[in-house]
Amino acid sequence: MSEVPLIIENYIPAIPAFQIKRPDIKSGSNYYFNTDSGLTYEVTFGKKKNNYLGNIINFGVQSDDFEDEYSETNKGEVWRIIATIIEITRIYHENHSYSNSYEFSGEYKKKENENLPSIRTRMFFRSLKRVIDFRFWEASLENNRIILSRKANEQSHP
Repeated sequence: MSEVPLIIENYIPAIPAFQIKRPDIKSGSNYYFNTDSGLTYEVTFGKKKNNYLGNIINFGVQSDDFEDEYSETNKGEVWRIIATIIEITRIYHENHSYSNSYEFSGEYKKKENENLPSIRTRMFFRSLKRVIDFRFWEASLENNRIILSRKANEQSHP
């Protein structure tokens, strides 16, 4: 399996990412960032049970002001948060370049139809489609999950 970029080479975010606190070791899986409104977010990469090269991206707010880590914050920072999570994913992939998939699910808002992808999932999917290197990766939206998969011709060893 060859090392391939996840994000297009000339990617420049339209909105700057928040400052990222990386794990103490390069291969770590927990990243943090603080927003201008004072919220701290944690982004964690977990391994899939049936595929150690597959990753599940999980993120949430680390604050006592909200019911749980997936609460809706409505601080007007959504696009900058998305830009930051894309940058964190790019950094993570550089340190785990043999990864062959990434998955993400956005939480539903209270009155959303759970038979459709959540607004959060659709916003991330729209943003990801602009930055993924489609020479090597495929992106799909399945129910409420975004799945990025390395293309079949990029799965074999060099």
